[in-house]
Amino acid sequence: MTAVSHEVDLLIVGAGPTGLFAAYYAGFRGMSVAVVDALPEPGGQVTAMYPEKMIFDVAGFPEVRGRDLVAALVKQAGQYDPAYLLGRPATELSDVDGGLLVEVGDGAVRAGAVLVTAGIGEFTPRPLPAGGDWVGRGVVHFIPELAVHSGHDVVVVGGGDSAFDWALALHPVARSVTLVHRRTRFRAHPGLVSKVEDLGVPLITPAEVVEMRGDETGLHEVEIELGGEQRRVLPAQTVVAALGFTADLGPIEKWGLDLEKRAILVDSTMRTSRPRVYAAGDVAAYPGKVKLIATGFGEAATAVNNIAVALNPDAHLFPGHSSNMS
Repeated sequence: MTAVSHEVDLLIVGAGPTGLFAAYYAGFRGMSVAVVDALPEPGGQVTAMYPEKMIFDVAGFPEVRGRDLVAALVKQAGQYDPAYLLGRPATELSDVDGGLLVEVGDGAVRAGAVLVTAGIGEFTPRPLPAGGDWVGRGVVHFIPELAVHSGHDVVVVGGGDSAFDWALALHPVARSVTLVHRRTRFRAHPGLVSKVEDLGVPLITPAEVVEMRGDETGLHEVEIELGGEQRRVLPAQTVVAALGFTADLGPIEKWGLDLEKRAILVDSTMRTSRPRVYAAGDVAAYPGKVKLIATGFGEAATAVNNIAVALNPDAHLFPGHSSNMS
């Protein structure tokens, strides 16, 4: 058996916004907590895919940048010092005396209960066919830090919301931004397309990137095909491949939980079909479910309060309002 590296009351699988709020709330309820995530940074999909994007549906914030929301959630949870096991996917789940054992990377966590807040699960970017060996050397799928691309000529490939979001975010810092899409119509919201057009960002359609050229110092230019035999060369030190992604629950699918369309079925307490395993956020499913960050926050609190009672039958389901606590 893999050596146990941590023993906690609650293991949270997924360090996105729902998982981070659950870490705070579990600490508020007096639990020891570990948070595991296959990604190397907290924040889940927000950090990986749209850290610079403004979010408008978080209660109390007219607007909040993705990275700022994550930073605030980490700070909030930090009051109770949760252990973060990042870059370490949760794989096997087994029952042990008095709790659960979860294999985590090269170690294992023993927990009284597990809360799965894995969002859409493990997501893999769709590759850019011409990207080849340039991934990580000029071709990127996500942009955690905009400043890294300051002064670059950037080519964004894609026609969805993410492609236009990156074009908007990069425009103030890049030397130039050009968007290339293989179709004449875009999947992105028309209002988002208009914002990018208003900035004067060239939108080249229908076109595909067919070749990339550079040297040991990095990427220098890309060649695009405009249809037929017509081709054009664009300067580029960064190519953002915003072509979408595939997602699945990975090893969690083998945990013996009731699933529906890659989501975990839960009851009104957020409990799954397996004892002491709960789920919250986008990964949880029940009739009438609405997938919002705000929904995940409420589900996290519901799950944690019910876990508190499951771990200690003498505990109260409702702990009182935090504003009444010292």
